[in-house]
This record gives sequence, structure tokens and C-alpha cells, in this order.
Amino acid sequence: MARDDPHPPTLPYAPPLPFGIGHNGGPPLYGTSWQRWCWNKAHKAAWKSPPREVVLRRMRRAKALGMTYEEYTLEILERGRYL
Repeated sequence: MARDDPHPPTLPYAPPLPFGIGHNGGPPLYGTSWQRWCWNKAHKAAWKSPPREVVLRRMRRAKALGMTYEEYTLEILERGRYL
């Protein structure tokens, strides 16, 4: 290739386009019906109704922390430990 060549060498492939702002480049959350089915099953299992005693204990603890029952339960599910 000469220095005065006006045409630079071309790549054998086209580079991928960058994602938009805020996109982490990961796979789509709901790509297939199987993934959606697994997600729905896990979500239902995580939010199924616990025994009455557990609900009452969580309600008391949530009230003492100034949270709602749903917020407190979500914290337990996210962190895997009690506050």
C-alpha cells in the first residue's frame, strides 16, 4: 500500500453497532417462551403466601422499621437475609 493511496484497506467484517445509552449489552430478558415460563414460575414461588405466623412477624418488623410488608419482604428476597 502506497502512502498516497486514497482508499484505506477494508475490514473483512462490519463492526457491530454500539448500543444506546443505558444499555448493558446483555441478552434480552424475555427471548423465548421457555425463559418467560421459568421466570414466571420462580416469581410465583418467591411471592407465594407464607404461613400466618411468618406474615405477622414480618408485619411487626416492617412496622418497626417504618416500611410496608411488601417492601420488607422484597428486601428479604433481594438480600437473602433479614433486616
